[in-house]
Amino acid sequence: MLEVRNVTRVFGQKAAVDDISFTVEGPAFVGIIGRSGAGKSTFLRIMNRLTDASSGQILVEGRDILALRGSAQRQWQSDCAMIFQQFNLVPRMDVVSNVLHGILNRRSTVQTMFNLWSQADILRALSILDRLGIVEQAPKRAEALSGGQQQRVAIARALMQDPKIILADEPIASLDPMNAQVVMDTLKRINVEDGRMVIANLHTLDTARRYCDRVIGMRDGRIVFDGTPAQLSTGVARDIYGADASFNEAATSTAIPADHGPDDAYAAKMLA
Repeated sequence: MLEVRNVTRVFGQKAAVDDISFTVEGPAFVGIIGRSGAGKSTFLRIMNRLTDASSGQILVEGRDILALRGSAQRQWQSDCAMIFQQFNLVPRMDVVSNVLHGILNRRSTVQTMFNLWSQADILRALSILDRLGIVEQAPKRAEALSGGQQQRVAIARALMQDPKIILADEPIASLDPMNAQVVMDTLKRINVEDGRMVIANLHTLDTARRYCDRVIGMRDGRIVFDGTPAQLSTGVARDIYGADASFNEAATSTAIPADHGPDDAYAAKMLA
């Protein structure tokens, strides 16, 4: 159970997040859509405690995570993994070490300084990479991978934390349509198979309709739509984005054209 109560974040004279409230029961896949500056990223950062709220509460299983401090706050950040648009990997570090960094906050200073990992942790990281179809990339530097592969490494790092909730801040905005589909398929599979709640900021309507159980539309920091993908009509989308009748949602599509070229083997398998 996730309950957001009247959450507000003010920067100067502007409310980036303006008194938003909603409740999610069970391991749903929730998409948040809206134009740039709508408050989507700020809200996810508040949930992950990277940004403080000005007021309000976020209750997870009855506990206000905005009131947590110290070790309790760090534990929450382990339970609520964050995936970023730009991957946030260490480029010159090998893939498996990047994944292992998902549990850095559970390690001693000495272990961190000397890069010491247990065999169990290494095997678990490799198992996660295998599940995501990129275990063969484990010894390579992260910077040598394609964008789609790097985002799957970031997802693997999040899974290494064994989180209750995964937050994804525009996880496909930097990817081509084929890799975008692979990444979204991966997140959906984690949501369904693991029973983990996923909340993703998305910038394309077709993606929200295809993958989400529920869609929340934000405009100027406020929630202006909260419903099912089937209710996300073009008219509703115009209202969310503050667009006129010339708005054409096809321009935001991530659909793969019929003449797309081949990608890696995992993509071909996922899209078959």
